[in-house]
Amino acid sequence: MFTLEGFWNITPEIKSLEFPKRGKFQVNLKDGRSITMPISAFPSLKKVPVRERNSWYLMGGGVTWDSCPEVIHIEQILGDYAKYGHES
Repeated sequence: MFTLEGFWNITPEIKSLEFPKRGKFQVNLKDGRSITMPISAFPSLKKVPVRERNSWYLMGGGVTWDSCPEVIHIEQILGDYAKYGHES
């Protein structure tokens, strides 16, 4: 009998953010996965002062900060708008 392994048919949702080392941020998903990326890939996040980066909040399936005009959505992190788009 065939069993699907991995994260098939799972809609990724952001649980939390961390900044484990300089120049990197980590997105923790509700399904247990963690993705670490360079902050340089997100110019709007680069503009958030370091002292404010841990003051993020969820908005519309993405994350943002009071000092940030943008919301970073899951499809920007996973790189596949067709599958993970926050709007239909």
